[in-house]
Amino acid sequence: MKTAIWLILATLLSFPVAAQKQASNPRPNAAWLFAVSGDSRNCGDVVMPAMATAVRNDGAAFYWHLGDLRAIYGPDEDYKAEPEHRGKPVDMNSYLQNAWPDFIHSQLQAFEPLPFFIGIGNHETKSPKTRDEFVREFSQWLDSPVLRKQRLADNPHDTKVRTYYHWIQGSVDFVYLDNATQDQFDDAQLKWVEGVLKRAEENPEVKSIVVGMHEALPDSLAAGHSMNDWQRGAETGRRVYRDLLKFHQQSKKNVYILASHSHFYMNGIFNSDTWRSQNSVLPGWIVGTAGAVRYALPDDKDQAKEAVTKVYGYLLGTVNPDGSVDFKFQQLSPEAIHAASDGRFGADFVNYCIEKNTEFR
Repeated sequence: MKTAIWLILATLLSFPVAAQKQASNPRPNAAWLFAVSGDSRNCGDVVMPAMATAVRNDGAAFYWHLGDLRAIYGPDEDYKAEPEHRGKPVDMNSYLQNAWPDFIHSQLQAFEPLPFFIGIGNHETKSPKTRDEFVREFSQWLDSPVLRKQRLADNPHDTKVRTYYHWIQGSVDFVYLDNATQDQFDDAQLKWVEGVLKRAEENPEVKSIVVGMHEALPDSLAAGHSMNDWQRGAETGRRVYRDLLKFHQQSKKNVYILASHSHFYMNGIFNSDTWRSQNSVLPGWIVGTAGAVRYALPDDKDQAKEAVTKVYGYLLGTVNPDGSVDFKFQQLSPEAIHAASDGRFGADFVNYCIEKNTEFR
């Protein structure tokens, strides 16, 4: 009897670990899934719990956040609507101290035990926040066993935790780039990513590269809100784009480029006049749909394969047995968001997030 009880307890206690282990090791020759989105400020505390439920129900191996966790310039609308803050003035110093713990509690933990990969966005470096503070706050995720193992496999002496990283899962090399500030991409990050591409080209087990970042690389259909916004960003972003294009042409391996920053969904962002005229269009998506105030679509939206705003959702990637990846946008229904968040925020505020969290200019 005692033996049976201990077996049951051991099974229950080991479940999260077992779930993460299974998620991190896709079965050979079988398709598997992952989920991506970014920009969960403003109403992310309302939206992300519904997203977590949907992502887990999809059977995704992990969720990847592309940055902008909290507004930082001022208290997020959902932060002010939490029961402990509702109807009270929010002290800015208190908000700044609690903004990232609030993200962890209200958003990130909703995905557990699913592996959660986190990216830095420009709002993570808004004064008084800094990149170094972000690394300290989120070191548990930036230096997770998966990322640490990959970093040391690349260089056994590389013990530094960074905001850019990569890991190989199945036949896919997942790469996160940091373009959160206007000194990026700096020389160190350029050298690093070009080393990653070189090793991926030489690695026969890698069939695809999926590159995630916060701001889109230059000259996309969303160029007005991207790395085009500053000179070094435009120059180094074009260099990375051409590196990816060269990688694809020489290795014949797949390249997929993901970003957020613009608060809408768009598929085919590099089908712009600039890249099309050079016969250099790579597959690209913007998925800034995790709770941030929704933006109007750009004027050249008709050149995209898909473009939609005033929605919340995530990009679901299906990794096929041959290593190619198919992407589909999964829109969250109002009913799913209400079901996840009415109990904490009340139906009226959840309706505000669904209907009025917009800024169309």
